[in-house]
Parts: sequence; structure tokens; C-alpha cells
Amino acid sequence: MRYILLDRITHLQPPELARGIKCVSLADDIFADHFPGFPVMPGALLLESLAQLAGVLLEATMRQRDRHDLHALLTMADRAKFRHAVRPGDRVELEARVERVTEDGGQAQGWARVDGKLAAEAQLSFAFAAITNPAVLAKRREYLNIWLTGSAVEL
Repeated sequence: MRYILLDRITHLQPPELARGIKCVSLADDIFADHFPGFPVMPGALLLESLAQLAGVLLEATMRQRDRHDLHALLTMADRAKFRHAVRPGDRVELEARVERVTEDGGQAQGWARVDGKLAAEAQLSFAFAAITNPAVLAKRREYLNIWLTGSAVEL
């Protein structure tokens, strides 16, 4: 099972900043068990939402440096703080800012807000892995196109 925890990228400005949206739905499978009668988005999945956005930003930064083959892999979440519960029906506004990036990996700071209120924040560290499989590269492009335009078709 793959969790796609990023619905839309609203702003992508490598090498500095990315913003995105995650709309939380009661239909999400996780709420069957977390928690019955009191559904709350798990903090680990909120971190994964931030990591997906930050990973896209770091990868876009490396594409500007002609490294189109690198995939960002989350290696550490540090100083994570959860300040407000995220519930079904919430529209989570995500923000990631690059702190540093090299060909080996990078770090980004991430924030998640609901109705302007800080819900979570963390410093995220990534390593880069070179991807050469054409099918994997095509799927990555498809996701990026959907996140940026709402369509898998490249414009």
C-alpha cells in the first residue's frame, strides 16, 4: 500500500520554498482504527505529508542542477512538534523551506497548518538515491504533474 499524502502543490519555487495542500477525509482508511469515534490523523502521516512536499522541493532543486535522476528519501525527522489535532474535514496547508541541499541529500523545515493555526512542524533530512528505471521515473513525473496541474498529462 502506498500513501499519497499530498493532494496539490500550490507553489513550487526551488531552491527555496514549496507549499501544498492535504485534504483530510473521513473516508481515509486510517480512520477505521485511529481512533473509532474520535478520528485524528496520526502524527506520523502528517510528517509524511510534509516529507512528500519537502522531497518534491529538494528533487526540483536538483533538477535545476541537471540531476533529473535523484529521488529524495526521508532519513530523519528531528524536532517534530505536534501542536494541534488534525481531523477529517480539515484542509492542511503544508509549507517546506530548504535549509541545505547537495548531491548527497538535503534538509528542509516543514510546517503544517489548519485554518492558519500551526498543527505540526519538523526539520526533515533526506538522502538522494539515483533512479534509472524508466517506469519509476515516469510514475514520478505523473505524480508531479497531478500535484502541480491536476492532470497526469504533461503540459
